[in-house]
Amino acid sequence: MKLVHTGDLHIGKIVNGFSMMEDQKYILKQIYEISCREKADALILAGDIYDRAIPPAEAVVLLDHFLTDMAEAGILVFLISGNHDSPERLGFAAKLLEDKRIHIGGVYENCLKEVKVTDRYGEVTFVLMPFVRPATVEAKTSGEAAERILSQRVKGKEREILVSHCFVTDGGREPELSDGETTVHVGGLDNVEASLLGGFDYVALGHIHKAQKIGRGNIYYAGAPLAYSFSEAGQEKSVNLVELGEEGETTVRRIPLKPLHEMRRIRGSLEELMRPEIVAAGDAGDYIRAELTDEEELIDPIGTLRSVYPNIMQIVLMKNEEKENTAYTSRLQEKRKSIPELFQDFYEMIRGEKPDEEKMEAVRAAARKAEEES
Repeated sequence: MKLVHTGDLHIGKIVNGFSMMEDQKYILKQIYEISCREKADALILAGDIYDRAIPPAEAVVLLDHFLTDMAEAGILVFLISGNHDSPERLGFAAKLLEDKRIHIGGVYENCLKEVKVTDRYGEVTFVLMPFVRPATVEAKTSGEAAERILSQRVKGKEREILVSHCFVTDGGREPELSDGETTVHVGGLDNVEASLLGGFDYVALGHIHKAQKIGRGNIYYAGAPLAYSFSEAGQEKSVNLVELGEEGETTVRRIPLKPLHEMRRIRGSLEELMRPEIVAAGDAGDYIRAELTDEEELIDPIGTLRSVYPNIMQIVLMKNEEKENTAYTSRLQEKRKSIPELFQDFYEMIRGEKPDEEKMEAVRAAARKAEEES
């Protein structure tokens, strides 16, 4: 059985004031063509289908056309809701769409949706686990929620694929992040240990925008098919092609995607970046972040650059950036400190002495309670 795995489409997303709809239409066409060319049996969309809970009308139309094309090609589709989606809206008409071989895990309703498919080696069970907030299952953390949800089902003898949208860590080691991940992970409350997802022949993850493997098993983030921030500039986006043989025989290969517009950084003086040879060195239609090294004041630099780089998204004046670095580093260091450490620093500043152990234990207990309640 062949599967194409992707996620984090974020249909309807706007980046720095630019609508990404045409880029998304372009990349979805590629995913469709890859699925057809590779004779895929199924496509997996691992959450964050839309960029927001109430997507714009054109985003809904684009997804409608894409799923229609997949259904007409005879390719199964498995999709789940992510933290950006409205589970109820994404799950609309889910029962009806099953007749078209489109299976949606939208709202979690006390048990996971499972779909059995047969190939020449026997049955394969697809287990759809949408994004679930811990409170929904009376859990304190995402790890506890995942463990509770998965413990309710009995592992079958057949091969199994899990589709999930969560923040998976490996022994506490976090996946590589980018600015595209807007969720703040506080104190490990969002962490789901990879060991909890063991026992599946393949785990298709969404939520993190960089393609990567997590843990020892076949646990993969396929990554977002498009770059949505300049921290992703230079990353090669792709989909995972998964080939499922007999039990224990799973191979994974990345197939590159080519965006309509790359996200690209350029650096130099305004005069240098306007030179024809510099403009011609790349695609002038790329989404550009220009880092200007000029020391003198500039008049309308973004307007000037836009005359040759029509899709320029950002300009950064490096002279201002350098002045802010020291203050920024200081603020970052403060953010990395725990609540007890911040209390101790404040106490020493006010009282001129360190707090005793009794006071520190009271602060640690209060911090633990606040973290659990959050």
